[in-house]
Amino acid sequence: MARLLVTGASGYVGGAVARCATRAGHRVTGTYHRAPGDVPGVDWVRLDIRDRSDVSALFASAGAEAVVHTAVGTSLDDWECIADGAAHVAVAAAARGLRLVHLSSDAVFSGTRAPYDESALPEPVNRYGAAKAAAETVVRAVDPAAVVARTSLVMGDGESKHERFSLDLTRGRITGALFDDEIRSAVHPEDLAAALVELVTGDFAGVIHLGGADALDRHALGRLIAQREGLDPATVPAGRGADLGVPRAADTTLDSGLARKVLRTRLRGAREFLGE
Repeated sequence: MARLLVTGASGYVGGAVARCATRAGHRVTGTYHRAPGDVPGVDWVRLDIRDRSDVSALFASAGAEAVVHTAVGTSLDDWECIADGAAHVAVAAAARGLRLVHLSSDAVFSGTRAPYDESALPEPVNRYGAAKAAAETVVRAVDPAAVVARTSLVMGDGESKHERFSLDLTRGRITGALFDDEIRSAVHPEDLAAALVELVTGDFAGVIHLGGADALDRHALGRLIAQREGLDPATVPAGRGADLGVPRAADTTLDSGLARKVLRTRLRGAREFLGE
């Protein structure tokens, strides 16, 4: 069994990775910024990934053999956390010869050339996508043996932000709409976590896409969520992201064919994990 360091283990995806890894018998050190997570069996350590010396000191003391980097900060436009933080992690991991799996996003794409396989070049249309693309670049430059794993909307366990938002809309607790012109490859957190743990304990190197098997827009996902909860899917409010007048990626469908070839983990589609 391996000794793993999971950055951002107090977060939604990082927590799923930490749970998956501990269940598999790995020893896990998990980092947090504000408060430790609630995953049993994890050694919790505070880390500010914006601070290069803080990252370097932790990597020197943690005794880890490999790192899954999921931490991104609390804001989608926090360049220091997303881009600079990834650089600090990559440099510290390379300095100690640690295997690194870096979690990236379909937000690096413009949404005009879907489906995207691993050969597609980033062309972000917003600040978050630009920061994630910059993070990918530095990770691959610092450590060509690292894994850059791009994923999409993470949901399906009832705890994700998208699910809570969808249900609040459907139940009339808030106003708004789910876009029917923004297509994603939603993936279940347990599937994503299992794939990341498999990657960090394996020998694959390079870019790999970890998207769910179904390409669905946010409104279609909301309808599936409503149906799972016994609500009328017809009451889910629909809207168009294009009407907001801000840059948005319309279709970032990920081609995850490579993952199906090299991983044992099966990445289910939303129709399956949301129970259609």
